[in-house]
Amino acid sequence: MNGWILTATVGLGAGVGATVWGVATGPLRRRVVAQNMSSAVACPGLLLLSQGFGRPAYLDLALLLALLGPAGTLVFARLLADDLAADPPQARAVTLAVAGYGAVVVLVLCAVTGPGRTMAKLLVIGALLIGGNLVASRALSGGFAASRRG
Repeated sequence: MNGWILTATVGLGAGVGATVWGVATGPLRRRVVAQNMSSAVACPGLLLLSQGFGRPAYLDLALLLALLGPAGTLVFARLLADDLAADPPQARAVTLAVAGYGAVVVLVLCAVTGPGRTMAKLLVIGALLIGGNLVASRALSGGFAASRRG
């Protein structure tokens, strides 16, 4: 076991534990925030595992997760807009913490890999992950009022 795998294990263990607890307990507002957080925690974990195991194919999984995770959250935000309007989730701290974690992981891996195709892929994954997480969190908190109109 190397440092990359250990970091991924700790990050995934803490993140998945928090998301499972959030999805399994509490009101709807906590559950949708935990669902959004799950992909934002799993994607950096896949990036770290890719570096730890030396398997660039894991980057493709992280790219797919960075694309589909926020899209799934946006679907939930649209379907549950009426229920969330009465009690919108306020997850600014969680969103910023998870986005910061993703940014740190991407920047460290970019520094390690050096310039090239892999670095470009890491930067795209990071932009999709952080941007998608911020947009999905904003949609959950009711920030896009026009999307609720038919």
